[in-house]
Amino acid sequence: MITAATATTLRRVAATNTKRTLATSSEPLVKTALYDLHKELGGDMVPFAGYELPVLYKGENGGVMKEHLWCRSDGKAALFDVSHMGQIRWHGEDRTKFLEKIVVGDIAGLGEGEGRLSLVTNEKGGILDDTVITNAGDHVYMVVNGATKFGDMKHFEAQMADFDGDVTMEYLEDTMQLLAVQGPGAAEAIKKLLPSDFDLVNMPFMTGTDTTLAGVEGCRITRCGYTGEDGFEIAMPEAAAISIASQLLEDPAVNPTGLGARDSLRLEAGLCLYGNDLDETTTPIEGVLGWTMGGPGSRRRVEAGFLGAEHILTPEGKFQKVARKRVGIMGMKAPARQHAEIFDATGEQKIGEVTSGTFSPSLKKPIAMGYVETKSAKAGTDVMIKVRNKMQPAQVTKMPFVESRYYRVPE
Repeated sequence: MITAATATTLRRVAATNTKRTLATSSEPLVKTALYDLHKELGGDMVPFAGYELPVLYKGENGGVMKEHLWCRSDGKAALFDVSHMGQIRWHGEDRTKFLEKIVVGDIAGLGEGEGRLSLVTNEKGGILDDTVITNAGDHVYMVVNGATKFGDMKHFEAQMADFDGDVTMEYLEDTMQLLAVQGPGAAEAIKKLLPSDFDLVNMPFMTGTDTTLAGVEGCRITRCGYTGEDGFEIAMPEAAAISIASQLLEDPAVNPTGLGARDSLRLEAGLCLYGNDLDETTTPIEGVLGWTMGGPGSRRRVEAGFLGAEHILTPEGKFQKVARKRVGIMGMKAPARQHAEIFDATGEQKIGEVTSGTFSPSLKKPIAMGYVETKSAKAGTDVMIKVRNKMQPAQVTKMPFVESRYYRVPE
């Protein structure tokens, strides 16, 4: 049973994690097209990445705990407003060549409609952002994090200035809004808005296409997400966002969901939050994201050619050895928050630091992610974590904490 005290703790941890990406400038916060709808639905609005977004909703099915568990429940779906994310279209004959200089992944190998997670790196091999990139046919569609999008684009422009080729960047600004529908019931909810001949059954995870939604032209759907569940991100013109969101919410299986549950869901799924678990001083190998470059002998690992590759790969395309690695941690009695110190089993030697932590609504126990010395990164390694100045025994564990249920096309 989830007690009232536990629910309060989860809300506090989620709110703390959310505030790490709050706007720090004095500029006014941007409101998404759904702002009035959020308020009408009881959204508890907070500043996040320069926008005003709901951390949770007040009501019968509201609150971080209920919103989280709804997203994991059979036949249910969670609706998130992620319009703060940066949507970019890349044009020009050399767009793929350029993108392979600024991200680590195999973009040339993407078939039309195929997408993949990749990483934007700097000259030292550090991660500037994580991004989903899709081959949209006559252009490449990229989604970057809201808190980093302007810095990303400044970086892209600097790299374009040194690039001898045909490439242009089109930032969609807030003219296109972005919603995420996540959970076991996401496909049933979304198909009501799609054309009758749209084949969701044979739409693989990490693919996307242009389409109409509720008869609205100029929309896009991508089967992806940030929860470990099946789900979709749907982009639509700003003027249609409230209508499309309202139609989704007419389905009793769809529940509006805030940033708090989004954070606890992604942590259960072992997914990184940029600014917490990844930053420009962290390499893909330290972040255990080397797979985004492909397997041993793959083209990108052999050819490299992206910024900072010499700090990530050996000349043979193998991963360079690193002093620390990202791990999962469980076993502590209280949630360990960001910057909580991790010690060896004796509690005498500091070996790392927590980057994200929360109470897992699904497992009903605390979970955390962080970095430890490589020699201590093996699952099963006993550690001690300092929580509120008290040492708590814990263990390094594999991630995800909750088994992922990404969609697979039936054979």
